[in-house]
Amino acid sequence: MAITWTLRPEDVAGIRFGFSPLWELVASVRTLQDPARQSIHLPWIKAVRPRLSELDMAEVFALVPAEGYIADFLTPPPDTPLPDFAQELERVRHTPPETAAAETVKLADVDPPAIARFRADPAAGIRRVTAALQAYWDTCFAEYWPRVYGLLERDVLRRSRQLATGGARELFASLDPGVVWTGEQLLIDRPWCLIEGLHGDGLVLVPSAFYWPSVAVMSAPYQSALIYPVRGVGTLWEDGPPPAPGALAALIGKSRAQILLALAEPATTSALARRMALTPGAVSQHLGVLSEGGLAVGLRVGKQVVYRRTSTGDALAVGSCGSGRRRG
Repeated sequence: MAITWTLRPEDVAGIRFGFSPLWELVASVRTLQDPARQSIHLPWIKAVRPRLSELDMAEVFALVPAEGYIADFLTPPPDTPLPDFAQELERVRHTPPETAAAETVKLADVDPPAIARFRADPAAGIRRVTAALQAYWDTCFAEYWPRVYGLLERDVLRRSRQLATGGARELFASLDPGVVWTGEQLLIDRPWCLIEGLHGDGLVLVPSAFYWPSVAVMSAPYQSALIYPVRGVGTLWEDGPPPAPGALAALIGKSRAQILLALAEPATTSALARRMALTPGAVSQHLGVLSEGGLAVGLRVGKQVVYRRTSTGDALAVGSCGSGRRRG
C-alpha cells in the first residue's frame, strides 16, 4: 500500500526535523518482542532483557505489538527540535481517554484481556501505561539514550545541511528507497496505514534508530510526520576505544586522542568512561583539557551533558587518521 501526500508550498516551507526519546522508547518495545527483525540491536537486547522481569509491561506490549499498528497516542510527533522525555511522557499522560480508546480499535488482538482492561477505563489505562513507560525508561533505556541521541543528532545536522543546499528533492531522495518525491507529491511505501493528507502545518521528519530499517507516518489529528531510518545505525553499539594514530597521541596524549576520536559520535562522560575503561573523573579531566583547547564542547541535554567535537576537533581527528592511512 502506498501513501500519497500532496505537499503544498507552505508544507514544503514548513519541513522541520525533530527527534524523540519517547518514539525510540516505544519502538524499542517492538524490538524486544521480535529481536530477529533488528538483530543489529542484539547487544542492547541482551543487556536489558533480564531486567524486564521487574516491570509490568503487559498493556504496553498490547498497545505496541510486534507487527502492525502502534497506538498513535504513545508516539506524538515531537513539537520541539530537542524534546525532553519527561515532557513527551506528559503529553501522553494528557491524552483524551476517548482518543486512546478509539485508537485501540485499530490494534491487532495480540492480548485481548489487556486491551479489554484498557478500554474498560481508558483514563486509568493511560495512567498505568505512562507509569510503565517511565519505569521501562528508567530501567532499560535512560543509560543508553545519550548514545542514541548522538546518532540521531548527527543525522539531523547532516540532513538539515542537505535540505539547505540541495532542497527537498535531494533530501527526500536520500531518506529511504520507499520514499519518493515527485516535486508535488510524496509517495511512501508503507503498509497497515489509512492516512489522511497533510493539513497545512508542514511536515516533521523524525530519524529513528529503533524503528530502523522501516519508515512510518503520522497525520491528523497529529502533526504530520515521516519517521525514517537513521543513517549509521551499524555503529550504535560499537564498544572499545578507537585506535589513536601515533602522531595525534604524541600531540595530545593517547587517552585524549582516543576520546577525541570517540567523539565522532556525541557522548556523555559516563558513556565515554565505559568505552575507554577509565574512571568518569579521568574522562572528565581529559574532556576539560579538550574543551579548553577548543577541540570539544559540552551541550546540556535534559539532566545530562553530551560532549561532541568542534570543527577544529573534527579537522584534527580526521586529518590525523588520513595521514596514518597514507603512511601505511
